[in-house]
Amino acid sequence: MARLSAELQRFFFDEDCQPQVTLADILKLAGERTFGFLFVLLSIPSALPIPAPGYSIPFGIVMFILAIQMIIGRDQPWLPAVWYKRSFSSETVRAILKKGIPWLRRIEVVSRPRMSYICSSLPGRVIIGVAIALMSVSMMIPIPGTNTLPAIGIFVTGFGLLDDDGAISLGGLVLCLMGLILSGSILIGIAFGASSLIDIIKDWLQSS
Repeated sequence: MARLSAELQRFFFDEDCQPQVTLADILKLAGERTFGFLFVLLSIPSALPIPAPGYSIPFGIVMFILAIQMIIGRDQPWLPAVWYKRSFSSETVRAILKKGIPWLRRIEVVSRPRMSYICSSLPGRVIIGVAIALMSVSMMIPIPGTNTLPAIGIFVTGFGLLDDDGAISLGGLVLCLMGLILSGSILIGIAFGASSLIDIIKDWLQSS
């Protein structure tokens, strides 16, 4: 099966791509890898240093819905029929992919099918689904610092699903845990009038 970076390069850059493409058009590239494919694509704008404001909340909602479907054991995602007809500007997608494809190729160098049970077993998919659901919620929080690391966690975990690489998905889960700790510390800090939990600890140490 062709690598994702090659498929995206061919579809958006090497062929006569239409000015507008639909979600259905894009999903034809995924084949049976739809969950991983969608997690990777939807997390790219927030995971990488790409000027794409406004994507975190809507894409976070979609990824949360997909993650819940993984948790309940679906093999293929369900999306409302109207979403498949939703069109996107090819120029906008290309602008994002110009930044994202080089990162995809870096991961593809080391990616290969291994530890497949992590990506294919029900317990593994439930754990991955829960992690991605939590990171999707974090992405929807309109507070600086709660978007990027969770999105990176989804991006790496989703890539593991895409290539049936359990080792990469495990690495993504570690990033998700780090994202959860970071987002949690920021929210706790804000609740106590600081910018993060670290600031609260610093203030406590200085006052003791």
